[in-house]
Amino acid sequence: MKAKRAIAIAAFAAGAALSTSAYAANTCVIAGDSYDLDDAGVNAIYDCIKDQMVEAYAKGGDELATAYRSWAPTATRPAVAGAHSERFLMTFANDIAAEQYLKFEDEGVQMPVGSILAKESFKANKKGVVKVGPLFLMTKLEAGAAPEYGDWLYGGIQPNGKPLKIKQSFCHDCHVGWEDQDALAYPLEEVRISAE
Repeated sequence: MKAKRAIAIAAFAAGAALSTSAYAANTCVIAGDSYDLDDAGVNAIYDCIKDQMVEAYAKGGDELATAYRSWAPTATRPAVAGAHSERFLMTFANDIAAEQYLKFEDEGVQMPVGSILAKESFKANKKGVVKVGPLFLMTKLEAGAAPEYGDWLYGGIQPNGKPLKIKQSFCHDCHVGWEDQDALAYPLEEVRISAE
């Protein structure tokens, strides 16, 4: 309970609308509109839910469900970038992907084969309770392996640890909008971490 109070106090001091709830252990709650949170408020929510995300994704035994946290973070904090059902997103890049991805280039991007991006997600429901969303995954395949999808394999892990069942076209039809960036969407500029 002390940890929950500390989160609430830190968020309150920063002017964020974060509160805690006694009705369930490990419940993260946002009072008000989650999109009005400042950096400290978003970080407080992320600190509250980040361990729950890894635990949820790991339930199915997929090794990526825990390995991704040792990869390079691409942002200073989660942010809502528009797609992915208006969820807060935090992206991690494996060693193969990190150098190129962290350049955040607008054109001529070609990610190396074996690049993997893992995008955590969470969202507050109408009552302000923050829920773990899917872990979205993008894996760069060898040239010609999936030419209709830019040689990307789109996938994910649900909060129950099971594979996310999605059509490749569902993801790629949005990502193709960033064709010059090898179908990569980046975190919001104000939260990006540079490779330099």
